[in-house]
Amino acid sequence: MSFKSDNCGPAHPAIMQALNDANQGFVNSYGNDDLTAQVEAKLREVFEAPEASIHLVATGTAANSLALSTLTQPWQTIFCTPLAHIHTDECHAPEFYTGGAKLSLVGDGDKMTPDALQAAIEGWPLGDVHCSQRGPVALTQVTEMGRLYSLDELAALTATAARYDLPVHLDGARFANALVALGCTPAEMTWKAGIDAVSFGGTKNGCLGVEAVIFFNPAKAWEFELRRKRAAHLFSKHRFLAAQMWGYLTDDLWLTMARTANAKAARLAEGLRSVPDCHFLAEPQANMIFATLPRATHQRLMAGGAQYGLNQGPLDTGPADEPLSMRLVCDWSISDEAIDHFVALAKGD
Repeated sequence: MSFKSDNCGPAHPAIMQALNDANQGFVNSYGNDDLTAQVEAKLREVFEAPEASIHLVATGTAANSLALSTLTQPWQTIFCTPLAHIHTDECHAPEFYTGGAKLSLVGDGDKMTPDALQAAIEGWPLGDVHCSQRGPVALTQVTEMGRLYSLDELAALTATAARYDLPVHLDGARFANALVALGCTPAEMTWKAGIDAVSFGGTKNGCLGVEAVIFFNPAKAWEFELRRKRAAHLFSKHRFLAAQMWGYLTDDLWLTMARTANAKAARLAEGLRSVPDCHFLAEPQANMIFATLPRATHQRLMAGGAQYGLNQGPLDTGPADEPLSMRLVCDWSISDEAIDHFVALAKGD
């Protein structure tokens, strides 16, 4: 019963098979192989973006940080929410790779609004050499609280950024989960909504370790190539990144796994609604659930072998009825039996 993270789950067998298929003979290195070219062409097709530049890296931190470094000058500030992964979970990697660009926080949660973004942008006056200059806007889809930006919300935010001539980057670590939840196309959730660059995640959705950075304006392609190499994130045996992405995209496996993960989370959420004193901190929309349970319920779950993120503590001391918050994440591999057993333990059955 592991609901700790979709990072903890296994890679899909089809991804492993794609790696094994690529592990034959000698091919060109550093991304100059035929499989990489096929992946790039496929992603352009998926995103309906024939001019897009595609770049593979192994981690989400590399994808976000290198993408933002390509969009940002060292004297600029990046606008993001207080819960944004680039602010809370990447150990200053964006600041490091941008050469010291600042992060300016917008709003007080996991989603920003156009009004809050406008206020944050205008908080940095133009033409003042003593201040950070305005830089890109960074959004996350699915957000760090498991919520979604609608297409209209994305368009409103990118329109606000465009009024100030600022580019917009989308952290899509759970891009597929958001896409199937919204029932839209990749193009509609990115460049048609005004997104300039996206980190297209694979690792959290059944891959071993691969992300694609996509710039819809190819003018940034060469700079990204240089930054990726300089940052030591250009794989020599690049075909093994490409193989994962090829397996991921083949027969829409990426969409199938995302739909499965979302459905598993929906099953879990439905079960939790019947658990006494369970309160949702945000309505589940994709494959993550944030909720509270009494300390005694957490103790029973963990004694029964459940693994998940407990966001408050301590677990062992304090009132038994004190609500403690948790994060539950489902991936493609979670079984219905594990979900039902978790719910039964939570109910004390």
